[in-house]
Amino acid sequence: MLGVNPSFKLVVMVLLFILVLMIHQLNLLFYLTVFLFLLFWFCSGLTWKVKFLLLLPFIMMFVSTASSMILFGKGDVIWMKWGLIEISEESFYRGLHIGFRALLFGLLGLIFTLSTRPVMLFYSLMQQLRLKPEYAYSFMAGFRMIPIIAEEFLTIRRAMKVRGLNPQKGMAGLLFTFRSSALPLLAQSIRRAHRIAVAMEAKRFNGSGKRTYYYKTVFSKYDAFFIVLIFAMLVFGWQAAAVYPVFPAGDVRYHG
Repeated sequence: MLGVNPSFKLVVMVLLFILVLMIHQLNLLFYLTVFLFLLFWFCSGLTWKVKFLLLLPFIMMFVSTASSMILFGKGDVIWMKWGLIEISEESFYRGLHIGFRALLFGLLGLIFTLSTRPVMLFYSLMQQLRLKPEYAYSFMAGFRMIPIIAEEFLTIRRAMKVRGLNPQKGMAGLLFTFRSSALPLLAQSIRRAHRIAVAMEAKRFNGSGKRTYYYKTVFSKYDAFFIVLIFAMLVFGWQAAAVYPVFPAGDVRYHG
């Protein structure tokens, strides 16, 4: 998926996000989640430990969102009731539906992030979607500043340790950390942003004149392969949900 045009991939992913929001069939969401999970697990090129660490927050999100709806949702067929907790058949399947939707969003985001280089994305946005160069290059400059800010933060922390300045606990410690770390970083970032803005204006990054690009992004056969893959995923999920339903539930919206 690295060869797919980044702008085209972004548009397709946004459309998939909107489509997932409109799907209320639990079995269809289940099969789409399984397909994207297999795509992420076997085609990401990462070790299984890294893949597990990347998936762990979204697994926790699946458990939290699903359990909230399962334990406190509405329904007519009550399975268990204990105080405020009321588990019904309708709330159980709706909880799974919301959980799979959250997990599906996470998988889509991971696949897009791992298969897209940020620099090529901004070049593609300028060339295919006509994003103004001052915005695109500003985002790229800000993206490149993140490691510098992180290194400065570590330098400040190490300097504090060398001088024996140990932060206190509680609210006083938070205020001390803010005064000693956040304010210097903010001042340095403002000065650096001003220097970058002046340099970009001097280099005519304000959109005046016709620009040339070091990297050229074009559409290729990989874009056709990508859209065929997405279409096949949707058709497979729809057919599998109709022929081999895993859950005995169709539309999980509550009509009571």
